[in-house]
Amino acid sequence: MLDRRQITDHLEDVEKALARRGGAIDLSDLRALLAERKSLVTETEELRHRQKSAGDEMKAAAKAGGDAAAKLREELGKLSARVKSGTARIAEIEAAVDERLLELPNLPLAEVPEGAGEQDNPEVSVWGEKPTFDFAPKAHWDLGPELGILDFERGAKLSGARFTVLFDDGARLSRALIAFMLDVHRERGYREVQTPYLVSRETMTGTGQLPKFEDDAFKTAGEKELFLIPTAEVPVTNLHREEIFEPGDLPLHYCSYTACFRAEAGSHGKDVRGLIRQHQFDKVELVRFERPEDSSEALEALLDDACEILRRLDLHYRVVELCSGDLGFSSARTFDVEVWLPGQDAYREISSCSCFTDFQARRMKIRYREEQGAKPKLVHTLNGSGLAVGRTLVAILEQYQEADGTVRIPEALQPYLGGQEVISVE
Repeated sequence: MLDRRQITDHLEDVEKALARRGGAIDLSDLRALLAERKSLVTETEELRHRQKSAGDEMKAAAKAGGDAAAKLREELGKLSARVKSGTARIAEIEAAVDERLLELPNLPLAEVPEGAGEQDNPEVSVWGEKPTFDFAPKAHWDLGPELGILDFERGAKLSGARFTVLFDDGARLSRALIAFMLDVHRERGYREVQTPYLVSRETMTGTGQLPKFEDDAFKTAGEKELFLIPTAEVPVTNLHREEIFEPGDLPLHYCSYTACFRAEAGSHGKDVRGLIRQHQFDKVELVRFERPEDSSEALEALLDDACEILRRLDLHYRVVELCSGDLGFSSARTFDVEVWLPGQDAYREISSCSCFTDFQARRMKIRYREEQGAKPKLVHTLNGSGLAVGRTLVAILEQYQEADGTVRIPEALQPYLGGQEVISVE
């Protein structure tokens, strides 16, 4: 959520910053609400002051006798009604402003490159070399079924499109990747946490999933409304909702494995083949709570932590920075890690690492103190995939495939698979 004071005092600057995301966002309704609130607050304070004065005058008049006390009593009644009406309207405006603020995206940081969409995202770095083959490399949606480890048809039979069943080495490889990722991140200073997969509306709102992305969420029906999490970012960041970190508590880093659930209502048929865009998928997520002055360096460190998984698996990848027009709703700055998929002759996103500045923290009221007894300030939150498990499995299948249809297992993963070196038809 954006800072109300910033909007009140610097509305034109906010509008310009939001326009960098693509298309002007009309804030005239917010301007009118805030102006009305300011006027009402001033008027109500004056009325309360008059109430106090009239009350003192009425006490004196009551002692003196006569009609003055009755007139003052009548005036006090009218003043009370006006104060009550003004206070109620201020509360209505507060609610309307909060509702409107929940609809507004975060402001891009100044260093975010300009652009309209993903075609304008600049490449930042490349790691490793593209694997070469003396045969035509296959896509994972062909390799997996041929090896008997991915079954898209049975997934569809059970649940519909965009669900997959993993058998044998597919299931074992997925489990090995989860353990490997968590071990690496714990080694690099992250605290492992396991959270619920079902969360409240308040929890989804805290990280910015609601109200904008409600159509992309799966939720329960009936008396108790709960949402299936789209990412571990949601429950993990909300762990400290309405809390104040004391001096010495920050920085705080978490890693968490969860299943993730997304309706993908706005995907319009994109990436319907294979494991790239599923309704249910596994992911290891990294979440960081930082002091504002440290969040820029923390984003670089977060990005490196995500990339470390790919480096240890010896998977070729590149990093791009999202331009202003391609930023996610809550993000102030984002780097995407894209792994090379030779079977598709394309780079595909495998991690998105973002700094949200104080946008999420303001929604969740997560603050910290610089020193004991100091006034609390809003923290900065960051998160990134470390990594998307299914997409990592895809990258291994496609980058490590052999001409005979087998797939080599990266050396770093072999201890998690009992020393197994190759996936072949069972």
